[in-house]
Amino acid sequence: MSARDEVLARVRRAKGPGQPPPVPRDYRAAGTREVDLALFAERLRDYRARVRVVPADRVAETVAEALRERGARTVVAAPGTPPEWAPAATRSPVGVADLERADAVVTGCRVAIAETGTIVLDHDAPDQGPRALTLVPDYHLVVVREEQVVAGVPDAVARLAGVRTQTWVSGPSATSDIELERVEGVHGPRVLEVVIASHMMGGTDRNGDSR
Repeated sequence: MSARDEVLARVRRAKGPGQPPPVPRDYRAAGTREVDLALFAERLRDYRARVRVVPADRVAETVAEALRERGARTVVAAPGTPPEWAPAATRSPVGVADLERADAVVTGCRVAIAETGTIVLDHDAPDQGPRALTLVPDYHLVVVREEQVVAGVPDAVARLAGVRTQTWVSGPSATSDIELERVEGVHGPRVLEVVIASHMMGGTDRNGDSR
């Protein structure tokens, strides 16, 4: 008997007779939970994102207010975003040098996950634009419609079937060194602001928190 055969024989003896136990399959699946919009906003704030929950018909004025408070003068928006979102924004394709000079970028999203506070961008969609658009500028304002929010990751994966180029965003870009010193803006925007267009909630307070 070779050394290999001896080792395998010992493994078989240690395992004992019989079939392996069944693998549990009762994990969470898509469509099994309700969407919690308040939880989504809470998770975003946990990541230090700025959040404004507003009625759907107030999105344009809320975007304008957020950009004004930011002091953003040079704004780039994804080409497919509605014209009323930042009417003066550049929507034609721009290079990295122009993005570096931009004060803000405005996009939509493909899907958002309430449980994790994650926003997923589809870079083949015209209202989200190429990946550089949302990685180079220091400030990213993203509009999330209530119907785009799903309960958990399985729901998001199901909805993203066929989407080729994705970025999953959980708060502003941040990293930590070996001493756990947090540094923001290293791999993407330092500031993430999220406007949630809700059919249920009635507006925002002065600090952009939902009432």
